Amino acid sequence: MRKTMLLLVCVLLALPVVGQTTLNGAGATFPYPIYSKWFSEYHKIHPDVQINYQSIGSGGGIQQVTAATVDFGASDMPMTDGQLHDAEAKLKTKVLNIPTVLGAVVPAYNAPGVSGEVKFTPEMLAEIFLGRISNWNDPAISAANPGIKFPNQDIIVVHRSDGSGTTFVWTDYLSKVSPDWKAQVGSGTSVKWPKGMGGKGNEGVAGFVRQLPGSIGYIELIYAQQNNIPYGSVRNAAGVFLKASLEGVTTAAASAPNMPADFRVSITNAPGKDAYPVSSFTWLLIPQQSKDAAKGKMLADFLNWMVNDGQKLTSALSYAPLPDNVAAKVKETIKQVK
Repeated sequence: MRKTMLLLVCVLLALPVVGQTTLNGAGATFPYPIYSKWFSEYHKIHPDVQINYQSIGSGGGIQQVTAATVDFGASDMPMTDGQLHDAEAKLKTKVLNIPTVLGAVVPAYNAPGVSGEVKFTPEMLAEIFLGRISNWNDPAISAANPGIKFPNQDIIVVHRSDGSGTTFVWTDYLSKVSPDWKAQVGSGTSVKWPKGMGGKGNEGVAGFVRQLPGSIGYIELIYAQQNNIPYGSVRNAAGVFLKASLEGVTTAAASAPNMPADFRVSITNAPGKDAYPVSSFTWLLIPQQSKDAAKGKMLADFLNWMVNDGQKLTSALSYAPLPDNVAAKVKETIKQVK
């Protein structure tokens, strides 16, 4: 009898919840920690909705939403005109770029024997990633960091190997501050790196930097904090060396008071002495008209929860909430999701 009851319980547990709807998404690793929290919290309130998200990089998110293999995508780079045209032609509906939170990309490093915080000028970062500054004891690094003794250690550049919105944010910034970078490499989710080794996702880059003495890479702020990886301050457009913070990211967002109607905007190298220069919105890519009306309704409901209640959870995971004026515009845009 006991075996029969145990078997029955196992069978019941294996059965799907009656009436449960699953939403599938994929894309950016940059917001993965906050998205995981949101999807979990939303499921507690709405047990009939399961949201699965694969953290595969922004390039993958754009590709999968275009191919209609997911219900929504995610990217730290707004879709280009060409990408929107291709997606909308295939899906037969508009694709909305909906900002969700703001975050910071930081230069994370592993410089043996260096205990003080390293200061990076824009020129220095461009020269390091171009391969022109190749040792930690380079005079340019020492000049920006008086009082710190740097090791005679080769610099190992670590970048993303996958199509990445974090890469777009980083290369967009470098393109704004370095004419040489803009001419030789440019910006994008994938670029032809002059040097370095690739890691998959923010997780992969963080792992390499943590393990490899002499390395430097760019990662989203929370990945540096969660992995206890040192990250430096960056000299901003006003000439102030600023370490990434929620306040610095929020100030950078305020530099775009006239948010375009489609939310596609860059806030890297923002003006203002308190603006952290490598800041960005991140976006969910939402088909305006879902093939399944029930899923469209649930997506809209989740988005409304995200912009109202979800924003309260951002700071604990080192993201900045949407500015009030942007949140108000997002609420209006969500009304289009069907």
